Amino acid sequence: MIIFPAVDIKDGHCVRLLQGKKEEVTVYGQDPARMASEWERQGAQWVHVVDLDGAFSGVPRNREIIRAMVENLSIPFQLGGGIRDLETARGYLELGVSRIIIGTAALDNRQLVVSLLDEFGPERVIVGIDARDGMVAIRGWEDLTRVTALEMAGEMKALGVKRTVYTDISRDGVLQGPNLPAIKAMAEGTGLAVIASGGVSTIQDIANLRGISGVEGAIVGKALYEGRMTLVEALKAAKD
Repeated sequence: MIIFPAVDIKDGHCVRLLQGKKEEVTVYGQDPARMASEWERQGAQWVHVVDLDGAFSGVPRNREIIRAMVENLSIPFQLGGGIRDLETARGYLELGVSRIIIGTAALDNRQLVVSLLDEFGPERVIVGIDARDGMVAIRGWEDLTRVTALEMAGEMKALGVKRTVYTDISRDGVLQGPNLPAIKAMAEGTGLAVIASGGVSTIQDIANLRGISGVEGAIVGKALYEGRMTLVEALKAAKD
């Protein structure tokens, strides 16, 4: 299982939000690109990057920081946040971002997903499914839809999507453990490869996720930044 250290960008800083609320922000670093490089130095195989400014505004806000990551990292990274049209998606992929995460746009514009899959293939295009109480939330998690996470996953798989980043919003940033039943239902019920996000706070959480068939990775953020575990410990738990 792959551990993805999270680097969330807001106002040029490396931050974490509480349950996705933009007013509940904690700053952990002034240089997101340097933070990503630090995770690589500690042994990360991938980094998970989110342009929070883009997620809330709907347009990219931190392209120069992303460019610096492309130039400085030797490991791949995936990027989400504000990628809602073909031009933006293509621009990031051509810049050198390893793979992009489409969230809001995947629900609003299925043709965009099809076009990206046709042009870049399913290994470079991920759909992000963010849910609160099982229902999909979009536009920086501010709008709750009437679509269930499992319904969206099924639709995306039918389009040719192979992988999803699945986030339980209520668990994000609260260090209370991931929603294992929901993650299990997503991984085993849809056939998508799942990268689990939200709530990972202990080595046992990683072990629990590793035991679910179809979970290929876990995003870890606040637990690393607050010293609840080291990246070395997380990587060992994911491998053992």
